Amino acid sequence: MHMHRVTFDAPAGRVEVQVPTGTLLVEAAHQAGINLQQPCGGQGRCGRCSVKITEGSVRARSSLRLTAADLAAGMTLACQSVVEGDVAVAIPAQDKIARRLATDRQAHEVAVPPGYDPFRHQNVRRVPLTLSPPSMEDQTDDWSRLQAAMRRLYGLDLARVSLPQLRQIGYALRAGNWQVTAVFEAESWDCPTCPARLIDITPGLTPLDAPLWGVAIDIGTTTVTVWLVDLFSGQVKAQGSEYNAQIARGEDVISRIIYASKNHGAAELSDLALETINDLITALCKRAGIDAHEIIKAAVVGNNTMMHLLLGIPSETIRLSPFITTINQIPTMPAREIGLRIHPEAVVDCLPGVASYVGADITAGVLAAGLDDAEAVTLFIDVGTNGEIVLGNREFLVTCACSAGPAFEGGGVTYGMRATEGAIEEVWVSSTTYEPTYRVIGGGPPVGLCGSGLISLLAELFLAGVIDKGGNLNTTLPTPRVRQGEHGAEYVVAWASETAHGRDICLNRVDIDNLMRAKAAIYAGFSVLGEQVGVPPEGVEQLLVGGSFGKYINVEKAIQIGLLPDLPWERIHFLGNTAVRGAYLALLDSNARARIKEIATRMTYIELSADNTFYEAFTLALFLPHTDLFRFPSVQAALTTARELP
Repeated sequence: MHMHRVTFDAPAGRVEVQVPTGTLLVEAAHQAGINLQQPCGGQGRCGRCSVKITEGSVRARSSLRLTAADLAAGMTLACQSVVEGDVAVAIPAQDKIARRLATDRQAHEVAVPPGYDPFRHQNVRRVPLTLSPPSMEDQTDDWSRLQAAMRRLYGLDLARVSLPQLRQIGYALRAGNWQVTAVFEAESWDCPTCPARLIDITPGLTPLDAPLWGVAIDIGTTTVTVWLVDLFSGQVKAQGSEYNAQIARGEDVISRIIYASKNHGAAELSDLALETINDLITALCKRAGIDAHEIIKAAVVGNNTMMHLLLGIPSETIRLSPFITTINQIPTMPAREIGLRIHPEAVVDCLPGVASYVGADITAGVLAAGLDDAEAVTLFIDVGTNGEIVLGNREFLVTCACSAGPAFEGGGVTYGMRATEGAIEEVWVSSTTYEPTYRVIGGGPPVGLCGSGLISLLAELFLAGVIDKGGNLNTTLPTPRVRQGEHGAEYVVAWASETAHGRDICLNRVDIDNLMRAKAAIYAGFSVLGEQVGVPPEGVEQLLVGGSFGKYINVEKAIQIGLLPDLPWERIHFLGNTAVRGAYLALLDSNARARIKEIATRMTYIELSADNTFYEAFTLALFLPHTDLFRFPSVQAALTTARELP
């Protein structure tokens, strides 16, 4: 085996490693401790891992996303470049994921479910126990003594205990002078034959109404959200969100599944998810003034890919026909088996999913939205990297998922970015001068366009006549804003003199195509569901939009580009993060948890790739707002008004 020297000149300094022939540059960089961004999962589609060869050469499998000027300058894609000799590589500064930790800001907005009673609804409980000490006449072992006390005082069969807790029992009993506080998990507190499990035992008697801590966790493809909850009162004490660290290895689930199938990718993605969750938990506990070891229960939601990647379960079959998961209903397990840095014996409940691309984030979201108990025919859309859709009411539930892709999160768009400081979040374009005005998050100079800004810009360009219904830019307009760029025609939103980085912020045809495919996928998804049950888009009685992204969408603009159906605004409601809300409800109430399981079994999953129906609907939706403009009467009226303006 021939070994080669790879020298990396990175912003942090020079690093040298030895690798065998055939090693990818990105693998060599990883060996050198250099973290190269791979939002496409190492498929060579995003161009974010581009590096410069300063000495030697590599064999490039692909140069997609690199310009002729890039290639002439020695640039190459690290995920597509094979080392076949000694080489020196210059690493540009990597884009960092801007992290925003929002703790406590919204905690007061979370209402405790009416009538919540931890003694009736909770399947974990803290109990004080006073035991008779052993004697020469009573030489019962400590574990049996604890079991007998549980049967006598609470009518429960304490049948399960871990070895670490077994090691703790003797010390706790004697240190507390035979008075201890124990935390148990039981399927039901009214079932003497149901086995209970010991979670924790400590010396002394803790007040019965003292806080008992749990966390609700939503592992989104883009964002991870955690709520810290007092299980006794039901109150949310702190909240936090971070970008999922897995983004660096794939911006969508397919990219991550592909990355997980390579070398040690699966373990790396699991570690990245745990890193994000554990860092959030640590920060929230610090804010609440508690130790993470005090958290004794977690309810976890996420799409099935995120669940599989978190647990290190192979996910490859999810993306391959016939699109099967390893498991949809994951059994509860202790935190130590997963790697969550809470109490090692804490109950971790990964809530049930339905099928390959409809997971626990949707079943929990349906519960939080009350869709399974609604009388009105309701369309529920969770807008994100994956577009998951449910149509139904208390009588029926049908569901599907469509890959919207990361465009609305800023991925696949040249100047796209997430909704952080410097992002243009809303745009207005004059239909006479074609000049834009915009609003920037944080109020400073713009850096790029976030999802709400992209939706707003696309709608405004369409209404102003800068682009036609096919997304083509009108290059004959009397404005310097429309010009020919490296990737064809483009519209300049902000000139270089206005921006934070000194470059023009533009939207080009490739960007427009990515946005139109994303919105077409979502519209086609609910169109197909409606056809399955005979409910056209205009027949929907209420539209519920979930997902954190949904909070920032301008409903008028979303309708104008054909992302949402043209319904009266009073029928449309934005609910925010319904997934974490559903996890919170399941965390508190075993009845809510049972209801989520029932929702999962009730939902009929429609696989959109089974025939050409979705493709045909998708093709029709690849126009602004749609091929059939009569589906969008309000957009027809807006177009007429815009064209009549002086």
